[in-house]
Amino acid sequence: MPKSKRDIYVEKMKNELDDLNGKIDTLEAKVSEAKGDAHEKYTAEMAKLRKQSHLAKKKFEELKSASEDKWDAMVAEMDKLRDAVTHSFHYFKSQL
Repeated sequence: MPKSKRDIYVEKMKNELDDLNGKIDTLEAKVSEAKGDAHEKYTAEMAKLRKQSHLAKKKFEELKSASEDKWDAMVAEMDKLRDAVTHSFHYFKSQL
């Protein structure tokens, strides 16, 4: 049986979020190597990034169980959240 559009989207989003979280883990290792004021600043920024990532994961769980009538709105919200986390990650990475 072929996968539905919904199944394909859920699988794609899961892979994107898993990949992004892996990159965040790698970035966190670099943050732990920073010293002094930089370490404090980076740790605070890392906490914000982790919070965004957690919100994206929570929204993803809601998306997976969304009813058909809420699906399109949930996809739009999920895309915005993923884009926000990705942007924050790239910006923070550029600051290191």
